[in-house]
Amino acid sequence: MATTVRKWEAKVGELAVYPGHGVARIEALQIREIGGQKLEFLVLRKLDDESRILIPRDRITEVGLRPPIERTDAQRIWKILKERKRTKARAGIAWSRQFRELQEKLKLGTIFETAEVLRDLLRLQHTKELSFGERKLLENARSLLVQELAAAEDVGTDQVEASIRAAVK
Repeated sequence: MATTVRKWEAKVGELAVYPGHGVARIEALQIREIGGQKLEFLVLRKLDDESRILIPRDRITEVGLRPPIERTDAQRIWKILKERKRTKARAGIAWSRQFRELQEKLKLGTIFETAEVLRDLLRLQHTKELSFGERKLLENARSLLVQELAAAEDVGTDQVEASIRAAVK
């Protein structure tokens, strides 16, 4: 099942997802001179911690900036979270490599891969104590997913958190 692809031009006031960082509001367009060249930047304000990010407008596709998912795609995420199976660890691959792969999924992967990482780590914590790195991945995946689901469904993050807990029992 493919994600709904829609043409999107980043506009001031809209929400945007910056992979690996979360949901932000596009606050402004700024022109800055760098190395004698005038460049246009999008000014993003992250919703979770109010930090600002500047992204060159001509690189938004390259960095993966995109609009939040649609409600129909949010339903797909809920299905992933409710699945009882875990993504199987690949035989013969060291945990450190699998851990790096999970990190890459969060940094560069789709929101659906983020949902898989969250589901798998939430279930894993019921069978063993998570390492420090696993806990960090879990919290990062949870934060990214909660922010985007809240934006897609136009609800509060607390409501999404509660729904995730119920889905991944």
